[in-house]
Amino acid sequence: MTGYDSTDLRRAAAAAIRAPSLHNSQPWLFRLRDGAIEVLVDPERSLPATDPDGWAAQIACGAAVLNARLALAAAGSPATTTVRPDRGDPHLVARLWPAPARRPSYAEEGLFAAVPRRRSNRQPFSSAAVPADVRSDLVAAAREEGGWLELLVGMTALSAVVEIVTAADRVLQRDDRYQAELSEWARVVDAPDGVPVTAAAPATEPHDLLPQRAYGDRSRAPGRDFEPEPLVAVLGVRGDTPTDRIVAGQALQRVLLTATAAGLASSMISQPIEVPAARDRLRRALGRYGTPQMLIRVGYGGPGRPTPRRALDDVLVGGSG
Repeated sequence: MTGYDSTDLRRAAAAAIRAPSLHNSQPWLFRLRDGAIEVLVDPERSLPATDPDGWAAQIACGAAVLNARLALAAAGSPATTTVRPDRGDPHLVARLWPAPARRPSYAEEGLFAAVPRRRSNRQPFSSAAVPADVRSDLVAAAREEGGWLELLVGMTALSAVVEIVTAADRVLQRDDRYQAELSEWARVVDAPDGVPVTAAAPATEPHDLLPQRAYGDRSRAPGRDFEPEPLVAVLGVRGDTPTDRIVAGQALQRVLLTATAAGLASSMISQPIEVPAARDRLRRALGRYGTPQMLIRVGYGGPGRPTPRRALDDVLVGGSG
């Protein structure tokens, strides 16, 4: 195969836009250039109060890269991926070049099938434990993309991290600019982006272990409390450069898709990553080499409510093909 074409571009982008992003801001663009598919950060969809240095946008675009890779592999046209191939273009996240054609692996087919089913479930999960072999699969998924995953099982492991998450959430609640930006992305009417109130978590109550981001004020149904000992995973990578964050986004998405394929629900907790002091406390509490990039709550729950996506043509930009 000499190069990708517009059909490949649309196939890759259609899967890529199903990636998660902070506030469902969808900060990505895709273009075909010289037979390669490029993923870019969309600077017009930045979050200046929540994400001043671009961490969340880079994580989201990294997750989009993983989805695009899976779509191309599933079609028998796998990609060789270069992260940040042009340091002179800060918006260029990755370039996907055609690799030799081959049949997709069972793992690629399974993860690609999970792409449209993966969504953030901000509702309570059941108290059923995630089996040890599935937990091992999640750890292996992060490792395969160059990341690490620390699973916090039981209250002994959770207690210190819960304190850090709660403290970070309090800091953010006191930030008027942050709260105003969050409100801007909460949707009460149909929109192609943002978080619909129907997909938001129920309002936090005093006995909840982990704080929820307030996209709405929906009360929970009676008896629908959050699980008393949630399985929380901390995902990290070696450092915190833009390249590290794009790697982390790919690792995050492989973990989320692995969880989806195993019948698990998941949601992300990023408050302690958004507050530098809390992030440093988290790193020291874990005692791991590297930088935490995301927390993930994993368990058994319903399918979750989908969040909208922009039309495909709105995320494609011109290039030389």
